[in-house]
Amino acid sequence: MSQTILVTGGAGYIGSHCCLELLEAGHRVVVLDNLSNSSREALVRVEELSGKSLVFEQVDLRDAAETSRVVCSHAFDAVIHFAGLKAVGESAEIPLQYYDNNVSGTLNLLAAMRKHGVRHLVFSSSCTVYGNPASLPIRENFPLSGASPYGRSKLMVEQILRDVARSEPGWHLMLLRYFNPIGAHPSGRIGEDPSGTPDNLAPYVMQVAVGRREHVRVFGNDYKTRDGTGVRDFIHVVDLVLGHIAALDALERTEGCVAYNLGTGTGYSVLEVIEAARRATGREIPAKIVARRPGDIPECYADPAMALETLGWRATRGLDEMMVDAWRWQKANPNGFHE
Repeated sequence: MSQTILVTGGAGYIGSHCCLELLEAGHRVVVLDNLSNSSREALVRVEELSGKSLVFEQVDLRDAAETSRVVCSHAFDAVIHFAGLKAVGESAEIPLQYYDNNVSGTLNLLAAMRKHGVRHLVFSSSCTVYGNPASLPIRENFPLSGASPYGRSKLMVEQILRDVARSEPGWHLMLLRYFNPIGAHPSGRIGEDPSGTPDNLAPYVMQVAVGRREHVRVFGNDYKTRDGTGVRDFIHVVDLVLGHIAALDALERTEGCVAYNLGTGTGYSVLEVIEAARRATGREIPAKIVARRPGDIPECYADPAMALETLGWRATRGLDEMMVDAWRWQKANPNGFHE
């Protein structure tokens, strides 16, 4: 059934891929984005790839009046909420901006939704809400404890959504806890384009491969893992956004607020990711071991069984495909969207 969906942060990495899948599934899409860490060009390419148009509103969620205007201007069936600052390291340096952007912005969005009668929302959360898990794989009922201002901002929003759902009937809210999205659309037209130095491994590796950086920094090789480097659950961005389509389809039958892991259930080490990138690119990709980063945990991967059982969703793309698609994007767009 076709719906009208508000996508906050829709010009960003995951948001743009989600907009494409929504349009291809027949939904009407309105994007709200302040373009602070994204590009209007991504949405132009989404429209080209889908052959369909979307509505773009350049608005910051911290502007309560403008946010309310956007929600009032369209008869939205649901909201997919991606908008937020997302770098763990940066969040420790500028925590006030993270809480202001991620928490205050969400409060404005929820107030606008409540005022204008929109009660369906899918929230872009994070596996960082689990902190350093006592055991693996990570299940949705594990204790929650953000280990950084970024993680705590996600945890705060989760708590706000749970409180909203308990406060009155009629809310249908999903918390999707991402593991580590990488890769790009197989067309090579949209992909990850971080501003400044990439905070995440995959775009850094690809920038080394394309010649923008000299070598990959590997933060620690003395963890108790199979090769001493950190292990993470990397998931193809297309698999991840298909999880959102599944969540959207299940929202109506979801009462209150429910959380799901979106991961593959498989952990890959930093060195394994670099090796997969070498296979995908045919390039050397030099790497240097440097000191551990504060706050990094040794190992993190999901138990995705609940999403399969309830949403009918599972990740299907492996690490090699993730790297091939990431390289196709980076090779065709060496400077991202800013040629």
